[in-house]
Amino acid sequence: MRCPFNAGNNSSFTLKLIEQQKIRIGTCAWSFEEWSGPFYPPDCPTNRWLEFYARSFLAVEIDSTFYSAPAENIARRWMEMTPAHFRFTCKLPREMTHDRRLHDCNAQLVAFLRALEPLAPKLPVILIQLPPSFAPKDGRRALRDFLAQLPSDFRFAVEFRHAGWHQRSVIRLLEKYRVCWVWSDTSPLNERNQAPFEFQPITTDFLYLRLLGDTQTKYDRDGQRIHRYGKLLWKREAALDSWALRIQRHLAEIRSVWTFANNHYEGFSPQTCQRLAERLGFELPLPPTERETAPNERGQLELFADSSPA
Repeated sequence: MRCPFNAGNNSSFTLKLIEQQKIRIGTCAWSFEEWSGPFYPPDCPTNRWLEFYARSFLAVEIDSTFYSAPAENIARRWMEMTPAHFRFTCKLPREMTHDRRLHDCNAQLVAFLRALEPLAPKLPVILIQLPPSFAPKDGRRALRDFLAQLPSDFRFAVEFRHAGWHQRSVIRLLEKYRVCWVWSDTSPLNERNQAPFEFQPITTDFLYLRLLGDTQTKYDRDGQRIHRYGKLLWKREAALDSWALRIQRHLAEIRSVWTFANNHYEGFSPQTCQRLAERLGFELPLPPTERETAPNERGQLELFADSSPA
């Protein structure tokens, strides 16, 4: 619901709004059967889920591109069914990151980026998610050569999952090519009440945070799903407090913040997004219990109603 808003001469409040406009919070993917009921209306067809999702969120991280590039008609449909202010990010295909391990994949990169062209106006960042086994010993040159060939048409972010990359020389490499070092929270479930401590450099003019959680909570030893992700199963209060503080600490020095939550972080990523937004000082109403926005506060979507896309 659109609410009256008048900031008057309160310069500190105006500054707060400007800072909030830098922040986009969304989920890792949008197509989950467990969300039918808790988030999507039960009678909402799956081919309308993205359209419904975009009523609450400003951005989403596309997971399906990790497996293959979208067909042109699919990419155009995603464009058409989301509002002008909505943004996507997407994963680089695993063929490049996991199979080829960044070696000799220029042709694959060109083909993938060409497939994304219909989505380009709403696609500010592409995520390069590297496997845990990708270590500097064998991958340093491949990473350097791969970053050197990235085009300027898109911005990129790299997620390292091997601690060996935590080096100043790697930071300088990403700074050179204006590539973002992804902050990711994969802390174990038994440490959920602790503030995460990770290597978190800033290498460019935006932040990219992934709240992923403990991957051991996804499947049992036989590969079967352990949980249904339709409600909060555990809360990471200290972690969300910590991430909110870190984001706020750097807002003045960066242009934008992209934050995406996975289901197995707390059990239900839409509510994780809502809980982080509250800590950052704005509301992110979720259906069907959408709350009325207070007179002096604006929800995440309201912040972009009268502003040009970032």
